[in-house]
Amino acid sequence: MAKKKKDGKKFAKKLLHKYRLVILNEDTFEERFAIKLTRLNVFVLTSLSAIFLVFFTILLIAFTPLREYIPGYSSSKLKKEASILNYKTDSLVQELELNKRYYASIRKVLTGDVASVDFDRDSLIKAAQNDIDILRVTTNKEDSLLRAKVEKEDKYNLFEASTTPNNFVLFPPVNGTISEAYNIEEKHFAVDVVVAINTPVKATANGTVIFAEWTVETGYVVIIEHNQELISVYKHNSAITKSQGDLVKAGEVIAMSGSTGELSTGPHLHFELWSKGYPVNPTNFIDFQ
Repeated sequence: MAKKKKDGKKFAKKLLHKYRLVILNEDTFEERFAIKLTRLNVFVLTSLSAIFLVFFTILLIAFTPLREYIPGYSSSKLKKEASILNYKTDSLVQELELNKRYYASIRKVLTGDVASVDFDRDSLIKAAQNDIDILRVTTNKEDSLLRAKVEKEDKYNLFEASTTPNNFVLFPPVNGTISEAYNIEEKHFAVDVVVAINTPVKATANGTVIFAEWTVETGYVVIIEHNQELISVYKHNSAITKSQGDLVKAGEVIAMSGSTGELSTGPHLHFELWSKGYPVNPTNFIDFQ
């Protein structure tokens, strides 16, 4: 016990034993700097310096741009750019998927690759009538008077016809004799109308041209997208007068009839109607005579 106590006093004495650190001029041995130190002072100063360096390093990494040069850290600018690129990539993927579906639907229209679905005039009219019934609202006397006034003013308007938005009439693209009728079983989703070469082919309704190009099998083809998810197709033309993206009116000339393409057997117009991605019989809505 006494020995341990003696060793403790000896260790404490060593810690408090004073030393002198002197800096001399090597040539003249002149004393330039001197400082008194103890082992305890050296230990305390070393510990405090280490703690200060660690704390300063943490602050330097956390609050200065120098952390970007340390492996594992990234700058806020890089994170922001990465997030923006991620959003753009996601948007591009969605846009590509929509374009893929869009072109796939056009390909089905061109190739006739579609399941058999029966459409008839009565069912379409009934569906349209149901939509009208849902949207029908009650009117009052003031509303009726206002409608009558507006219709009277529009009657003499040369640019706006006084027609209701529910009237949707299909214009015959050409007039002639049908050589081959619509037949789902034989996958002939169109009517072939015999006409003379270079007969004007007209748009069946208002719409936007979504395809106007040459194809090997069907020659010059024009596809128009109309309201109510309706698409009309005109094949085997000798020439086209519209380009993709053009807006057309019902009855406007879009092509000249002919007998182009490997599948053509004579001058005629191959006309198709597609509703919501499915073929419908054009003779249910258009009189070609």
